[in-house]
Amino acid sequence: MKTTKPLHTFHIPVMGLAYTIDSPIRVAKYGISSVISIIDDDLIEKMNAFYSEKFSLPYQEITQKIHDYRAERITAYLNLVDKIVKEKFNNFKTELAESKLALESYIATLPNKSEIKKGLQDLMNDGISFKENIKKFLEENLSPGDIDVNIMTKVDKDNFIKEEQLPIDFNDAHASLRGFANSNLNSSVVLSAGMNPRLYSYFENFKDFFPDFNDTLKKKIILKVSDFRSAMIQGNFLAKKGLWVSEYRIESGLNCGGHAFATDGFLLGPILEEFKQKKDQLIQSAHDLMIKALGQKEMHVPEKPLELKITVQGGVGTAEEHSFLLDNYNVDSVGWGSPFLLVPEATSVDKETRELLANAKEEDLYLSHISPLGVPFNTLKGTTNEMLKQKRIQESIAGSSCPKKFLALSKEYGEKGICTASKKYQDLKLEELEKNAANFSAEAITKMKNSITEKACLCVGLANASYLENDIKIKGQSQGVVICPGPNMAYFDQEVSLSKMMQHIYGNASVLRVANRPNMFVKELKMYVDYLRNEITSISEEITSAQVKKWNLFKNNLIEGIGYYEGLFSSTLFFDNEKNTIQNQLQFYKSELVKVEIPSL
Repeated sequence: MKTTKPLHTFHIPVMGLAYTIDSPIRVAKYGISSVISIIDDDLIEKMNAFYSEKFSLPYQEITQKIHDYRAERITAYLNLVDKIVKEKFNNFKTELAESKLALESYIATLPNKSEIKKGLQDLMNDGISFKENIKKFLEENLSPGDIDVNIMTKVDKDNFIKEEQLPIDFNDAHASLRGFANSNLNSSVVLSAGMNPRLYSYFENFKDFFPDFNDTLKKKIILKVSDFRSAMIQGNFLAKKGLWVSEYRIESGLNCGGHAFATDGFLLGPILEEFKQKKDQLIQSAHDLMIKALGQKEMHVPEKPLELKITVQGGVGTAEEHSFLLDNYNVDSVGWGSPFLLVPEATSVDKETRELLANAKEEDLYLSHISPLGVPFNTLKGTTNEMLKQKRIQESIAGSSCPKKFLALSKEYGEKGICTASKKYQDLKLEELEKNAANFSAEAITKMKNSITEKACLCVGLANASYLENDIKIKGQSQGVVICPGPNMAYFDQEVSLSKMMQHIYGNASVLRVANRPNMFVKELKMYVDYLRNEITSISEEITSAQVKKWNLFKNNLIEGIGYYEGLFSSTLFFDNEKNTIQNQLQFYKSELVKVEIPSL
């Protein structure tokens, strides 16, 4: 397959289980890369059936009776998506060559600095040979967006047949990886949620992750990271196995959708600056380790380091922010997530939830504790999942029936694992609380009850939107829809077309109707100041020296980050109209931070 430079300077990151489950089918023909979550094999099997029927392609059901059903379902669906994308891409090229109107509309969605945009505009003026020239140009310069996949490394539960534990290869994340590795795709797996050494070692079983004799990788590894140190540790760990990380996808710790992995007060700007300054170090360190490992394995050894991309996502919302990230930090692409939830052509969201998102204000988007993983989770007030969960709590039947068990990771009540959002777990916890009720105040008991019952069934809730949108029957206990937009969602308040959103990203139109949207860096800073304040005030047990040390480090890192931004915004040529406002906001949050008192022991 010939490699062409990516057409776009943005990508659509993974969102939930369902929201980008079929995004490549929707957007890859336009050269847009997007990411499918491949953890939920049940949803994947249903989407396989749905799209096979829609495109009149043969479908063979893969039931749970098949030995390696989980991996096989993933492979089958990814091969189907690949087939559909290629066909849609070829049809799209034909349409562009035959219709000047279609070509004009397409050109309007491309980046202004794109050489392909300029080439197409020049060809538009051709006379008789227009069709032939366009066809040749498209053939040579256009390629579909990547069909990337995401595996959340923590979602790697051991699996059993009755009481017998299956080998590690049949763990959830391991089977997902095998499903991707066995597919026809020439794309990347995005690993998120931190390091899983057992899973990382499993990559060695698949030749597609190693460079061939042309120094190309059929399948690549992308690591989602929140700081440089984590990138260096994980990249070197994989390099020692002869594996190359092709991209570090830096995500804001708090100004993002889904699970929020807060840093120790390191802000996005300083993190990006460190990657910019030390990129060569990252490349050389991994290359040296990788060639040594490949030599020991008696595999092909590339002479030069392979390509390494640095990309960023989390909270970006304007064309100026997009351009600034590309120009100032030399990143290769910028991830636009939450705003695409309002683009029906790009993401799978049911009508009711999309309306809820469009009407959401700042106060409706909050950092919750509903995730069974025990990690803060960005979510939205008023979802159907929240209503159904509250109804069960009021009827004293709190908890989920837990049909999928992907997050049954707590070993508190046995080796098989149990999900903290399940009815079984919550019943046991509430029972224990009742037995010890005499030891606590009424207020403390209410607080503890809430922390037990607030966990939501994400496995079902994050998948239901696709079923509702595509009219696929939902079986079992009603869980409604869980949605996990980033706080940036508050400033996007209308459903928009894909074309309009692309023009918004490149500064040729605007879909924002609110006047008070803060700069993405300022928004993240505010969230970190609030996060620190909340961490200190919500502590109920005795404070330890480790906590005091952590809070002091957190606060100092934020103060340093503010100093970095003060210098950055006073010297950059970007954000001219906002500079005074931004500097005033930085001063305000600095004074707020000074007011945050770190308790002493």
